[in-house]
Amino acid sequence: MKKDIIERYECTQDGEIIIDISAEKIEDLYDDFDKKSHFLKKDLNQDLVEYIIESVSEIEKEPFVIQFNLEISSQEEAISRVRNSVNKFFVYMQELEYKKMKDMIRTSIILLLIGIVAATLSVLMNQSELVKNNIAAAVIAEGLTVAAWISLWESLATFLIKWMPYKKKILLYKRISNAKVTFIFH
Repeated sequence: MKKDIIERYECTQDGEIIIDISAEKIEDLYDDFDKKSHFLKKDLNQDLVEYIIESVSEIEKEPFVIQFNLEISSQEEAISRVRNSVNKFFVYMQELEYKKMKDMIRTSIILLLIGIVAATLSVLMNQSELVKNNIAAAVIAEGLTVAAWISLWESLATFLIKWMPYKKKILLYKRISNAKVTFIFH
């Protein structure tokens, strides 16, 4: 399957896969909503971003180069700004994913602590004479046991499973931000 996917792409002489992007002019690579903004403050076109992400995801760990084919020639300064924009945008995306992963781990730690406290209270309540003689106390003790297990399970599921997609995205964005960006003018 992977071979079929990779065969859809052109390759450089060095064997790098070419992620080919065609546009009329450099301005087409940026979002329309901030046309009057200075180039340094413009966002990359969202369709362009999605195309790059999907392409790099598709080729997995293969070496690649991002190649822009433009109809209208541009000055070296504009070309440098695009290279910088691609790099900075995907570094920013890395930082966002890292922040999301950090927030998720923080929540997981809080759930772990809540689970430990609830489990401790449940054990203490179940060992007391109050639970044996009072049905309301027994129901509360059982509720604490259930809450403890749910909290602990959610915390462990996060530690064991849920962080992986964030880590994958961070590595993907890092690969893109470090990619070689070339230009061809027709």
